[in-house]
Amino acid sequence: MNIAKKTKEKLDGNNFLLMITILLFFALYLAGMFAFHEKGFGKPQVFLNLFISNAGLLIAAAGMTMVLITGGIDISIGSVIGMTCMLLAWMMEKKGISAGASIVIVLIVGTVFGLVQGFLIAYLKIQPFIVTLAGMFFARGMTAIISKDMITITNETFLRMAGEKINFNFITTYNKKGMAIHPYIYVSVIIAIIVFILIFLFLKYTKFGRSIYAVGGNEQSALLMGLNVRRIKLRVYVMNGFLAALAGFVFCLNSSGGFVEQARGFEMEAIASSVIGGTLLTGGVGNVIGSLFGVLIKGTIESIITFQGTLSSWWTKIAIAALLCFFIVMQSLFAAVKKKK
Repeated sequence: MNIAKKTKEKLDGNNFLLMITILLFFALYLAGMFAFHEKGFGKPQVFLNLFISNAGLLIAAAGMTMVLITGGIDISIGSVIGMTCMLLAWMMEKKGISAGASIVIVLIVGTVFGLVQGFLIAYLKIQPFIVTLAGMFFARGMTAIISKDMITITNETFLRMAGEKINFNFITTYNKKGMAIHPYIYVSVIIAIIVFILIFLFLKYTKFGRSIYAVGGNEQSALLMGLNVRRIKLRVYVMNGFLAALAGFVFCLNSSGGFVEQARGFEMEAIASSVIGGTLLTGGVGNVIGSLFGVLIKGTIESIITFQGTLSSWWTKIAIAALLCFFIVMQSLFAAVKKKK
């Protein structure tokens, strides 16, 4: 009885939603493997491509998860990512600044951007949506001010970094010509995975990580516990600004250039991934593991549509919208049941 009771408690509410998210990912991926087996959907490289194509989104979703846990939101990260890519390209190609220095500069810019937004939200108590909406317009405008034209990166150091492969030589598959192929990932994936692991450990095992949950769960209770709510919120937005810039750098490793419309709508994909992963929009509940599977679900849907061949890529948006509505409704139902109890 005790085991059954403990299992029931673990599967209550958002843990149950997290389990649904994980099962949904495996169900979608298995469906793709069965439907497109002859086209090679089941090959290891197809799975690894989910991480390669979504490395920047993985990092952005990790930062967004922390912000949502506090009960806030940040709709500026897509514009910050676009500005980061443009700034990187402009500094290296137009000003001759080294790749290393350019990367450090954009990370500092992102951190300062998060600091300003965090100060306005935490200390001046302006609504996060309004502050980050202004930040979205500002960052997108600055991207156009830097350059209205696309800038392609030709810096050898940056391109070498972008093209650096990590091969899995212990895994071998064969193409139609019988040639041996080893699956691989890029440096961008390693960066994204390291960030996810660090954020997971940070939220789960540090005092500050637990404080973030406390602030999002009930701000008044957090104040009574002696927590400095304003400082916690400020630090979260600073970290999110840094992660947005880092996501921009990783995004740029894939695109190798900057243009004004880059990463438009990226913030919505990060929010959707977090919510599908079980993060509450009202705050207090969330897990980067869920956000990881939220990103993988989005990537799997894109892969299925690509392998299908005749469907428009816009069906990915429609599918994500349907899943987002489903999980928001489920969150509301669980919240109502919990309140009733």
